[in-house]
Amino acid sequence: MIHSPENGPVSQKIVRRTFMKQTIGVLATTGLTLPLFSQTNSLKSTSMFVHHVYFWLKNPASKEDHARLLKGLQTLTKIETIKTVHIGVPADTNRPVIDTSYQFSLLLIFDNRKDQDAYQNHPTHLKFVEECSNLWTKVIVYDSVNA
Repeated sequence: MIHSPENGPVSQKIVRRTFMKQTIGVLATTGLTLPLFSQTNSLKSTSMFVHHVYFWLKNPASKEDHARLLKGLQTLTKIETIKTVHIGVPADTNRPVIDTSYQFSLLLIFDNRKDQDAYQNHPTHLKFVEECSNLWTKVIVYDSVNA
């Protein structure tokens, strides 16, 4: 039981129910729930293009090569058509389905295929390939669109 200064003992159920009603009312009147619904729905209706690249270095033990590739990948983040970017390294996970043999991953999200095509031909991307391709032995790309 919770004690209210005005009314004495009050059931926790009643307090929670009152809190939930007040919170939902405030959210509804301020419109704060609308972006959550429209964001979820808009993801289903877009032509989002996901470009995921995995890199295997020629010299995976070389800190210099790691630093050079990371610096090169970071130059790509300034390309205007990219909406979301993630540069990663293998997580410390261990399950039979997980491949941790790569050294870097690059995840890029574009609004559409046209924006991804522009990225492919962008001078910054072309320069990255020219300057860093000597660092890797293997690259695998997975492109996907909304189902």
